[in-house]
Amino acid sequence: MLLITQLDGTEKRLYSLIGPLVMDPEVLKKNYNYPFKTSQNYEWLVATDVKKVIGFMPVEKRSIHYIINNYYVPENREDVLESLLAKAVGLFSSHVPLVAVAFTEHEKLFLNYGFVVEKRWKLYVKMRKCLRTNE
Repeated sequence: MLLITQLDGTEKRLYSLIGPLVMDPEVLKKNYNYPFKTSQNYEWLVATDVKKVIGFMPVEKRSIHYIINNYYVPENREDVLESLLAKAVGLFSSHVPLVAVAFTEHEKLFLNYGFVVEKRWKLYVKMRKCLRTNE
């Protein structure tokens, strides 16, 4: 059973859950050797299945928006990524825009959740989910 847990960026439990993954050379390689980081400005969504971490999505609060960046889902498991993204959209997109720096192979999923493309790079695409004006 897939469970998504929300943790503050400096919560001790976060380190024990994701530490083994963010230090794993294979995980870092999939993130193009860009290190994962956190602070008190981050909220982490951690996906677990039978007490094993199977993905995570850090969301950083910035002055005018939240930003999803450096998420990890092993083997591009779309079910896990979709669960993490749905939770992030539900939690962080109602009052300020939600921005994402997504891997290009995940662009379609983000589009399905109402994001629009702002900028493309070779490996990533910057996307934004704006606030709904009719609510």
